[in-house]
Amino acid sequence: MADDSAPPAAQRPAPPRGAHGGRDLTQGRIAPTLLAFALPTLGSSILQSLNGSINAVWVGRFLGEDALAATSNANIVMFLLMAFVFGFGMASTILIGQAFGRRDVDQARRVLGTAMGGFILVAAAIGVAGWIWAPNLLKLLATPAGAAPLALAYLRVIFIAIPSSLVLIMLMMAMRGAGDAMTPLWFMILAVILDSGLNPVLILGLGPAPKLGIAGSATATVIANYVSLAALLVYLYARDLPLRLRGRELAYLRPDPAILRTIVVKGLPMGLQMIVISASALALVGLVNREGVATTAAFGVAMQLWTYLQMPAMALGAAVSAMAAQNIGAGKWDRVSAVTRSGIAFALAITAGLVVLLALADRPALALFLGGHSPALPIARHIQILATWSFLMFGVTLVLFGTVRANGSVIGPLVILFVGLVPVRLGFALGAYPWLKADALWISFPVSSFSNMALAIAFYLHGGWRKSRMQIGGAPPTAPQPASEAECVEEALADAEPGGRLNPAG
Repeated sequence: MADDSAPPAAQRPAPPRGAHGGRDLTQGRIAPTLLAFALPTLGSSILQSLNGSINAVWVGRFLGEDALAATSNANIVMFLLMAFVFGFGMASTILIGQAFGRRDVDQARRVLGTAMGGFILVAAAIGVAGWIWAPNLLKLLATPAGAAPLALAYLRVIFIAIPSSLVLIMLMMAMRGAGDAMTPLWFMILAVILDSGLNPVLILGLGPAPKLGIAGSATATVIANYVSLAALLVYLYARDLPLRLRGRELAYLRPDPAILRTIVVKGLPMGLQMIVISASALALVGLVNREGVATTAAFGVAMQLWTYLQMPAMALGAAVSAMAAQNIGAGKWDRVSAVTRSGIAFALAITAGLVVLLALADRPALALFLGGHSPALPIARHIQILATWSFLMFGVTLVLFGTVRANGSVIGPLVILFVGLVPVRLGFALGAYPWLKADALWISFPVSSFSNMALAIAFYLHGGWRKSRMQIGGAPPTAPQPASEAECVEEALADAEPGGRLNPAG
């Protein structure tokens, strides 16, 4: 559907291909461009998930199943508390992508400055509140008694990493929104190397390092996040990348009321989507915890493997959203539907391949975390058989959501997720439990995934999302400022960024 309020695409100068690996997402063949754009984001997400998995291996092998169950509970709490701020990051990234589509680099910098200045203090407040209320959060989860002290020790240290984690995520999302998928990948590699490498050192007290046990795993994450954030900021200014703020632009860190209002109005529903996902996962973990430590550990390991199944769909959803945002900003509506179709095809093909691979190699994959003789191993294999295939439907849903959100339609996805994850998933898990027992928990994943996909398809086809607008304060877009080739450097909405071990599956 054409956007009659926007100037014809032919009257707009096309954004140039930028330096430093930037990519123009409004021109060229759609499928190869989408795939090439998604691959660095996928690599970053896989690395983040690999980091969580390696750390889970260290914790499970060195500290046992109680510690592994503790990290599973603590990480879902972390995702819940990060989710709210993350929605605002997603909204700002869409605005940045649309600004780059219009070649309005200064507006993109204004959006980033408002987002950073407005939410750094919020991130710090979340860290402090989390430290204080960690025992209450774990109690709400009904964390098993054997895992509760370990979960508390881990969670309190992890909350120290919250400010750096959120700022790092926001910067990486913003760079993708403007066109640079490679730079976030390099600094994700740095974070993974530091975190995974320091885990055994600080858990076991190797060399001069203190022996910190499970707190050592969390301390490694703290160090990795702060070092990676500092290195990314140095690189941003050393290479003079487009989203750096200097001179008079530093005043953009004082939030602009119109931009802040748009970020809040559009970001709040997106943050609530993340809250719905994580709250549903928290409720499900509470039910799983009542099945005992072995089942909790098995579910935690299953979620570790599920992060890899999610990654292609999440990266492709991010790439679709980025391409849609830039093409909407450029007024090229004829490309949006084709981008969505390509995204769905890639998501189904890649996810199906991973589902088959995991089905063939689930025992050795699960044994990495649990050992070959763990009582949790057969439980984890059973969970995989019942729930893993649901991620095919999950991928279709993410791609459709990425498209509609790129034009500012955020309420529809929120309502769909709420229906699928609360009355459908939890309702099925509780209603079917008396006759399916624990299997009701695992079967609730494909049931809710089908509900989400069916509703997402209906909303995409008939929901009127094309009439939405993602504009600053409801006003028409500002006149674009000409961008030099060096300024058009970055790119794309990254739904996947808080992925890895902080992302409840499904």
